[in-house]
Amino acid sequence: MRFGVCTWIFGDMPVEQIADALARLGYDGMELMGDLQAHRPAAIRAACGQAGLSVLSLTPDNVDLAHPDAAIRSAALDYYRRLIDFAHEVGCPIVSCHGAVGRVRAITSQEQEYGYLLGGVATLAPLAADAGIRIAMEVLNRYESHLLNTAAQAVEFVQAVGHPSVGILLDAYHMNIEEANPAQAVEHAGQRLFLFHVADSNRAGLGLGHTDFPALAAALRRIGYTGDVIVECTASGPDPFTPIKGEGWRDQLTEYLHRSRVYLQRVFA
Repeated sequence: MRFGVCTWIFGDMPVEQIADALARLGYDGMELMGDLQAHRPAAIRAACGQAGLSVLSLTPDNVDLAHPDAAIRSAALDYYRRLIDFAHEVGCPIVSCHGAVGRVRAITSQEQEYGYLLGGVATLAPLAADAGIRIAMEVLNRYESHLLNTAAQAVEFVQAVGHPSVGILLDAYHMNIEEANPAQAVEHAGQRLFLFHVADSNRAGLGLGHTDFPALAAALRRIGYTGDVIVECTASGPDPFTPIKGEGWRDQLTEYLHRSRVYLQRVFA
């Protein structure tokens, strides 16, 4: 099991500096924000190679595969095609996928937009498989997305896609909001679980909230999970959609990441 960190939580810090910081904190890799305008595969490979890290996964820009406007869906589909190609070039095994973050209700109907998401992912699945990439459907809480909010919904979605390259990404922070029993949700995902995110119940570093991480770690062991664990905590403060929280936020984030790395080794390794 490898431990990594999402790069978006560092704000506008250059990826070379992020890689150096993560290496010093003892992490194995990163989940890179999929900004295809900002990143070049060769530069990413060089930064990670110098730091001794791997790109464990890619998180997408906030595109919308489920939007009722066909042009918006088409642009999103094109973006994911390019993201899959980028993942292949940087040697990244997993691309995460979700509905538009921040859109918490359907514009048309829930059923129609669910169908759009399903169709888009079904189109992408064989392309990902041909590139040696897996797609992990990220389960977000109801205050960030209106489509896949629970592990049970994600299982149903993945079964409907029906392609082995498509699985699930569960996140302890979102599960804290949506799941009656997060450990059971992990077990329900089972072999479909491709990636696991962690932050405590308050989005802080591990051990600073009330999430029962030992129970989650035990559930991961019961399903034989050997994938990566990615830390996605943020400094305290308002606005969940930005990591930049005011004076001292990076120092607090560094402390959270240090604490989380020690905690991961003790509980998950």
